[in-house]
Amino acid sequence: MRQKLGFAISIAMVGCIILATRFYEVDLPVWHFFGGGTGIDPATLHLGGEFVESNLGTTRESDGSFTVRILAQQYVFVPQCVVVPSGVPVHFRVTSADQVHLLKISDTDFSLKAVPGAVSEVTTEFAKAGTFEAPCGEFCGAGHFAMRARLEVVSANEFTGMHADQRRSCDSR
Repeated sequence: MRQKLGFAISIAMVGCIILATRFYEVDLPVWHFFGGGTGIDPATLHLGGEFVESNLGTTRESDGSFTVRILAQQYVFVPQCVVVPSGVPVHFRVTSADQVHLLKISDTDFSLKAVPGAVSEVTTEFAKAGTFEAPCGEFCGAGHFAMRARLEVVSANEFTGMHADQRRSCDSR
């Protein structure tokens, strides 16, 4: 009897851990709606504030670092390409408008989870120039295979000469 009870308790604990993990990733906006924390509303994040379209891409901060803001939504990253300088700290801030996505930068150990209702952030520095693919690493539906972004790292001198619009679109370079 004790053995069966111990087994049942163990199974219940594992189930609770799995449910808690899934709740965090998928139902965070519902949690915020019921007062479970502060965050951004995935339904309106594009209308104002940090993730309005004009704020997306790369911006220079007063301390000389750069911030990249990316919005993930089925089945696209916005903007689809960003340009950053090499040898300078770059702060990535990512959120999602619909479900969990994972921004992975090829040939690096960089990945950042985009969760609805929350802003994920990490700071990194790219030592040398290059072009990196950035596919979604979290299955997000039928169009997942096509969800890709691109990161272009250029020299600091080249970056300084670029207009803000050129930093949001690799095609305009």
